[in-house]
Amino acid sequence: MLQQIIHQLKYKRDKNAGVYLGRLAGRVLLKEALAEKIDCIVPVPLHPKKQRIRGYNQSQIIARGIGEITKHPVNSESVIRTVHSASQTRRGRYERWQNVEGIFKVLHPHLFQNKHVLILDDVITTGATIEALCAAFSHVSGVRISVLTIGIAAG
Repeated sequence: MLQQIIHQLKYKRDKNAGVYLGRLAGRVLLKEALAEKIDCIVPVPLHPKKQRIRGYNQSQIIARGIGEITKHPVNSESVIRTVHSASQTRRGRYERWQNVEGIFKVLHPHLFQNKHVLILDDVITTGATIEALCAAFSHVSGVRISVLTIGIAAG
């Protein structure tokens, strides 16, 4: 059922499915001690070209739902995807890692200094995208990162 809901969000333009998933995740997150330590949520950014094609960032929609429940702010503007890459859906594990190296940039590092950032991705397959995003934060002083995903692709 999760796969169908994510498909509705990503390919059928059903934003309500994303908000729904986010609210569910937010309720689960509130039961964890981690929830109290988070300062903000950063959804994995899409490249502007891909976002124009899709019309929205699915991770940002899910993050909005989480934020509604947890009251954590969502920061979608301070980290960008600088390289447009083709869909990873049909790529092998090694190709995915090569495809995402160095593709993110933290525009406003001072906003994340000494903060605990929750990075949100809709689905993790190999972890390449998340690792690349975490690497972009490596020069931010005192930042702590946790990762939340809605699904893990069987691989």
